[in-house]
Amino acid sequence: MTEPAGGCVLFVDDEENILRALRRLCMEESFTVHTASSGSEALAMLADLDDLAVIVSDQRMPEMSGVEMLEQARQQHPLAIRILLTGYADIGAAMDSINRGGVYRYITKPWQDEDLLQTLRGAVQHYQLVKENIRLNALVKKQNLELQRWNSELEIMVQEQTMELQRNYDDLKKLNIRQRANFKAVITALAGLMEMRDKRMRSHAQDVAEIAFRVGGARKMSAMERETLVVAALLHDIGKIGMPDVLLLVDEAQMDAAELEEYHKHPIRGQAALDRIADLREVGEIIRHHHEHYDGGGFPDRLRHRQIPLAARIIAIIDFVDREVRRYQGDSGVSLTFKKVYEEAGRRFDPKLIAVVEQVARAFYRGRLPRADFVEMELHPKDLAAGMTLSRDVFSGTGILLLSKGSLLNENSIGLLRRYSQLDPGKRGVFVSLREGAEAAVD
Repeated sequence: MTEPAGGCVLFVDDEENILRALRRLCMEESFTVHTASSGSEALAMLADLDDLAVIVSDQRMPEMSGVEMLEQARQQHPLAIRILLTGYADIGAAMDSINRGGVYRYITKPWQDEDLLQTLRGAVQHYQLVKENIRLNALVKKQNLELQRWNSELEIMVQEQTMELQRNYDDLKKLNIRQRANFKAVITALAGLMEMRDKRMRSHAQDVAEIAFRVGGARKMSAMERETLVVAALLHDIGKIGMPDVLLLVDEAQMDAAELEEYHKHPIRGQAALDRIADLREVGEIIRHHHEHYDGGGFPDRLRHRQIPLAARIIAIIDFVDREVRRYQGDSGVSLTFKKVYEEAGRRFDPKLIAVVEQVARAFYRGRLPRADFVEMELHPKDLAAGMTLSRDVFSGTGILLLSKGSLLNENSIGLLRRYSQLDPGKRGVFVSLREGAEAAVD
């Protein structure tokens, strides 16, 4: 049985006239009124009452008292408000029922109509508030469960998307590493093109780049600045690819006016060759100015002092040093070379950069140039041993640079040389520097 929004009230009394009086009293109220003439009849009706708000029962009834009926009704309708109608003689029983928690309150007979109505209205309102609170709690619980489900699903989605983003990031990172490795390999290959034309300068670009890298570290350059410096060092002579072969064999001091004019174009050609590659335009500018002199007497633009890019000023010193050192035998050539560098301080070279370049270069050549108390020996790759130091660059038969002079041999590098002696054998053996007296052990 569906009840109005106000719910229903059940009156239980064994006197029919009292039930009629109660029905008349509640005719104008928003709730529906039901009546029962005994406790057993009231209990039988409870199953059909869907929205029972209040049960009002007389205490003195045959077969079953009001307190007993209300306690049983509580099992079927725990939310219904229970009120006991009682005479003065039964007030003790009414109080006991209230104390046991089964009855909301009691009303004495005869009652005052307005007092009874106010009590009924308050009870109905209390019932509705309790029911609404339960409904809202259930709704909140349902929403919380739904929210928890959404959160769980969202967390799973976020985890899946995070994993996907991480996979994409890892793939991009691998691709970027591979592209940068390929980029560096291309740079090294371009540097090798010039050295294939001028066999006297084998490994020159790599040596200049290695020293430049260490100088950049000593000057605390940023990673980007250092990388730009190294790439420019590797490619600083790329513009010479377009020069006539004869100019590669002549020192600048021995060139006539026409040859000098042609020679002075190579840094411009170097910049022009790289200008189409956006990432190498800064490198191209450095290459253009690595022959400028600190006092403005260089070429091609006669820049001076800080007009010359810092990287170009660094490369200018290292380029000169590595070319000069190759003119000498042994490590004494480093000191002789830097004597010339200091003589050009303030004219050709930036005086503030010489000291740091010297410190790095001396450490670099210390392990690469034979000392005065060392002798050079030519060995077959099968006779090499770990710990030996190369005194010359090692090339394959077709001119591929395998190892640079000054390299300390280990098992991996020896294996490389032995493989190439089978794949692409050179015309000579491998030259190593040994301390005097150690050659006897090799023999």
